[in-house]
Amino acid sequence: QVQLVESGGGLVQPGGSLRLSCAASGFTLSNTAMRWVRRAPGKGLEWVSSIYSGGGTTYYASSVKGRFTISRDNAQNTLYLQMNSLKPEDTAVYYCAKGGAAPTSQGTQVTVSS
Repeated sequence: QVQLVESGGGLVQPGGSLRLSCAASGFTLSNTAMRWVRRAPGKGLEWVSSIYSGGGTTYYASSVKGRFTISRDNAQNTLYLQMNSLKPEDTAVYYCAKGGAAPTSQGTQVTVSS
């Protein structure tokens, strides 16, 4: 059974950093394209970043490029999102998702505020 569990969110001041984790079970993460998406208050789902299987090519939304880094730990079967230089507009619930599927997990709340 495929399961994804996000963690690592919280309240952080502008300019701060957080690292989100997504623990995967029921499949081998390194064999699957994975992505992070987010939903800001009152807005729709926004794609943030993707990492592909094999060589692990990464892609980022223009709004986070240069500030966020997606990675994975194959031994831990865990996906990460390192978020630096956070801005108030990064406030959202963050979800990890397998391939192009819609997120089905609970997500983790990130709030950027002074």
